[in-house]
Amino acid sequence: MCQLLGMNCNAPTDVTFSFRGFAQRGGRTDDHADGWGIAFFEGDGSPGSAGCDKGLRHFVDHLPASASPVAELIGRYPIKSRNVIAHIRKATQGRVALENCHPFVRELWGRYWVFAHNGDLQGFTPRLHGSFRPVGNTDSERAFCWIMQELVKSHAGVPSVAELSITLRELAAQIARHGTFNFMLSNGQALWAHASTRLVYVERRHPFAHARLSDEDLSVNFAEHASPTDRVTVVVTAPLTTNENWIAFAPGELKVFEDGALAAV
Repeated sequence: MCQLLGMNCNAPTDVTFSFRGFAQRGGRTDDHADGWGIAFFEGDGSPGSAGCDKGLRHFVDHLPASASPVAELIGRYPIKSRNVIAHIRKATQGRVALENCHPFVRELWGRYWVFAHNGDLQGFTPRLHGSFRPVGNTDSERAFCWIMQELVKSHAGVPSVAELSITLRELAAQIARHGTFNFMLSNGQALWAHASTRLVYVERRHPFAHARLSDEDLSVNFAEHASPTDRVTVVVTAPLTTNENWIAFAPGELKVFEDGALAAV
């Protein structure tokens, strides 16, 4: 199946270190070679935009991440963001093509929403009667469109993070009846992550330490790049580093991350 990577921070942070290790799993250290993608939320630098980024950079490629020139560019270019979602694909449904590469993006209530899925859903064919229709032919994009449709039914406008979390827990449980449903979702305000089978996360905060990638011979001293007030949480399918305390999700658990930390919702 596919693999997921998410990052949530309290200040714009580049994901270069984590992405370089993650991308190696797209055809070099693992067999997820059917495409990849990444999306970064960014603010415009205007007053009041902090923590509520609306701008989005979105890159996808049908080539393996370990061999993609676009992935190489992302690995060298320090785009800074508070919320990032990345995905490397091992196809179970849908052909290898750009339109089937995650993460998928939709607009709702004047905001971009980004979604990526790891798993395989069988018999999930909901009626889609609103503005959200799949472009490709994956079970993942179909699930995303249904989630967007149901959010519109449940809320008249952008709800609070806590309200969204309640709705998403209910929707995730319904979809998970059809198979494996590990996913990540963000609208630039927070990062939601649901583990049907396996997800892990690590929180990085002061005092920062060294970290060494498990998929590439590379290490970094975060203390040299972060301020004492920085907080960063990374969520991934399998640990990216060999010397950090990665915490596993419980099966069926939805977690929410805000400002670089686990939110109590």
